[in-house]
Amino acid sequence: MPKLNHIQYAKAKTVLIEDSYSLSALEENSSFENLLQEYKNQFAYTKLKTFSFTKEGFLGLLLELRGSSIAISVGESQALIDGAFLYESLGFEIIWLDLKKDGKVNLSKIKDKEIDFLFLSSYVMDTFVSIDLKEIKKQTNAKIISNSTAHHNSCSDVIYFDPYKLTGFNTNSVILFSDETFELLPIGQIDSIACKLCFESLLKKSFNKEVKRLFLDKLITTFKDDIYFFVEPKDTLEYTLHFGLKGIKARELIRTLALSEIYITNGEGCSLGLSKPSRIIQAMGYDEMTSRNSISLSFVD
Repeated sequence: MPKLNHIQYAKAKTVLIEDSYSLSALEENSSFENLLQEYKNQFAYTKLKTFSFTKEGFLGLLLELRGSSIAISVGESQALIDGAFLYESLGFEIIWLDLKKDGKVNLSKIKDKEIDFLFLSSYVMDTFVSIDLKEIKKQTNAKIISNSTAHHNSCSDVIYFDPYKLTGFNTNSVILFSDETFELLPIGQIDSIACKLCFESLLKKSFNKEVKRLFLDKLITTFKDDIYFFVEPKDTLEYTLHFGLKGIKARELIRTLALSEIYITNGEGCSLGLSKPSRIIQAMGYDEMTSRNSISLSFVD
C-alpha cells in the first residue's frame, strides 16, 4: 500500500549498531571500510566525510570554499540557507538564485558568469519541482553541490543527504565527492553511525511512480474548484505532489491525518515545531497566509 510523505517523515526504526563500527586509528576498520566501498559503488564518488546538517555545519562547508565564487538557490534546504546567511555576515559574498512564480529556479544570474560552486539540487525543497542538472551543466562550468535525499542526479559533482528525512534521527550528514573540493576528516572524526544509518535508509527507499496520476485525478474529482496548484504536477518529481485547498490551512489537515498515521507537510522537516509556513512558497511570491494552505506529499511502496 502506498504511503504518503516518506521524504519528510521517515519512521524511525530500532537501531542496532555493531561494535565493529567503532573507529580506531591503530586497528583495522574493515566494517567501516566496506561501508565506504558500498557508498562508492552505489553513487560513483571516491571520497566521503560527515558534517552537521545545521546552519553551523553548512557554514563550515562554505568556509572550506572561501575565496571561490559561490551561487546558491533559495530553493535549497533551510539549514543551507541559514548557513549561507552566516557566511555573508562574515563578509563573504553569495550569488542568490531566486524562484520564479511557477516554482522553477531563476538561472539568469549564472549566465555568462564565472561561478566556481553552485548549490543546486535536482529538485526544489517543499514543492519537489524537478531541475534538469544536465541542462544546467551546459550553462555553467561550476561544480554542482546537491541535496540527493529525495532524488539523486549523477550530474552532481558533490552530493549530501538530510539524515532526519532519511532516518528520523538527527545524526550528521554524509557528503560524497571525488576531488579536492573538501578536506577529508581523520577517521576518528567521521560519524560512522550516521554513515551506516544513512546508507541503510537509502537502500530501503522505494518510491511509487504509478499512483501519483490516480491520486491526482481523485483529488480533482473530489475537490473540483476548491483545489489549486502552486506548481504544475507535471513539473514535480514523479513520486511527489504539491497542491492547496481553498480556505483550508495545511496545519488542520496535518494534525487530523497524523492521528491516522498519514503524514503530509506544509514545509521542510527543518522547520518542524516552529509553526512557520513554507518558505519556498513565499519565495515564489505568495504571501504568508496563502503559503499556509500548501500541502506536499510523496508516494512510496
